[in-house]
Amino acid sequence: MSRKKRGLRAWVLIILGRAPRTGAEIMDEMERMSGGWWRPSPGSVYPLLEQLTQEGVVRRRDDGRYELAQSAGWEATWKFPGAGPRTALDAVRDLSALVSFLEDLSRSDPHALSEAAPALSGVVERLTKLAK
Repeated sequence: MSRKKRGLRAWVLIILGRAPRTGAEIMDEMERMSGGWWRPSPGSVYPLLEQLTQEGVVRRRDDGRYELAQSAGWEATWKFPGAGPRTALDAVRDLSALVSFLEDLSRSDPHALSEAAPALSGVVERLTKLAK
């Protein structure tokens, strides 16, 4: 099994450890967790779900969602590094990284943020209140 497939396996198990999901919901969650940078293909996710089902690590429910089986074991307890801020300082660092992204976007295309300007102003206002 390639390194990439092992990574996909870990993501799927972590996601299913949070709640039962369909294959499409798993792909949506991976895209969300990666900040939109990666969305696995159905040709990767569904064969893996089938393999995990055959191994007895997950089971498919009657509603079509997959969930961890009791035999999932230690693999399913892995934590996904960077899955979200752990402290207020971590959240501020994440925000700083996102601001850097928006700055780069604005430099490369001065009109890129026009549509987002009202929402951005709202976020700035909320952050300003927090900083007081």
